[in-house]
Amino acid sequence: MFLNEADETARTLGGDANHLWTAFGPTNVAIHRVATSMDLGDVQVAMETASQVDTRPLPVERRVRHAMETARAFTARNRNDEALSILLGAEQIAPEQVRNHALSRRLVRTWMQRGRGKPSYQLAGLAKRVHVAR
Repeated sequence: MFLNEADETARTLGGDANHLWTAFGPTNVAIHRVATSMDLGDVQVAMETASQVDTRPLPVERRVRHAMETARAFTARNRNDEALSILLGAEQIAPEQVRNHALSRRLVRTWMQRGRGKPSYQLAGLAKRVHVAR
């Protein structure tokens, strides 16, 4: 209900904007829809919505947060390699945000626990950067 109302308001504005650092608009509402779908356990809706979101017009913080939520959805579907690739891409955009966010650490910890044997070079490096030990 609230997301639908936010979406309607965002569409009334006519597009994405960053007035007073709100990053409010249809794209940001879609990002929140992905996160909410994940929180409610609706991974399919999260993945479908995530794939339709173009975050390029948004501030870096919102783009990276969407990447983390998308990685969380892929992880829920056991598509860990794709999720890792998404998170590594986000790290290229905003290393500090990825390295210091609890969601990043939780994702890396999950991938490390799920893995058999030695983690990939990419995962081991990311685990070190986010301070997750095996």
